[in-house]
Amino acid sequence: MTPTASLHDVPERLAAELCAADRWLVLTGAGASADSGVPTFREAQTGLWARYDPQQLATPGAFVDDPRLVWDWYCWRRELIATAQPNAGHFALAEIAKLKPELRLVTQNVDGLHQRAGSADVIEFHGSIERNRCFDCERPAAGVPVSSSGPPPCPECGGLLRPDVVWFGEAIPPAALEAAFAAAAKAEVYLSVGTSAAVYPAAGLAEVAAAAGATIVEINPTPTPLSASADHVLEGTAAAWLPAIASTLVEAVS
Repeated sequence: MTPTASLHDVPERLAAELCAADRWLVLTGAGASADSGVPTFREAQTGLWARYDPQQLATPGAFVDDPRLVWDWYCWRRELIATAQPNAGHFALAEIAKLKPELRLVTQNVDGLHQRAGSADVIEFHGSIERNRCFDCERPAAGVPVSSSGPPPCPECGGLLRPDVVWFGEAIPPAALEAAFAAAAKAEVYLSVGTSAAVYPAAGLAEVAAAAGATIVEINPTPTPLSASADHVLEGTAAAWLPAIASTLVEAVS
């Protein structure tokens, strides 16, 4: 179990800035789910799937060439994620949002753990592996039985269903992108959690927030391109630091 940072580990100046700010923007990446046992995109390539490059499976072209192969891979990934549970970081973010109702949460993860921990209105940059949509007509397909016998047909047009995730070569949903950057432009605190901060357009959120005068905070076990310009760098995991931040806010209002 990852040790949780104590209340006193949150720097005093950062604690004051966090307590004073109302408009938070939080971006989470794969590191936010690491303590839940969710393998990263590349770490998931084990066993039968070790011989496949995930970047060659997670593309529209791969689905056209071999829809059964891609579907089966996602069924396997869904099984991995289904056994995971939200960790202390996920629950802490949901708690922080109760204290800071204007907080907006953006995630690059597709595992749905933020929602399962109680976070509402999560902005999903890369969709959700729990949902499906039609490859042809793009309509969402709720309630369609999911099996490992290949992609089922769309109930609307008969096309093949696919996971409702963003593949390589596809754009982030415009509504998600617009909502995230609008929040960044108004943010008083920008919190980058468990993400490499290197892939655009997500990496650009920090730049917009900084230009708006936000306090830039990074939580990550290792340095990233954001580290040098961040106002505060908290070395460690989301499951260690986010509960400490939540405790800081709770103490301030008690």
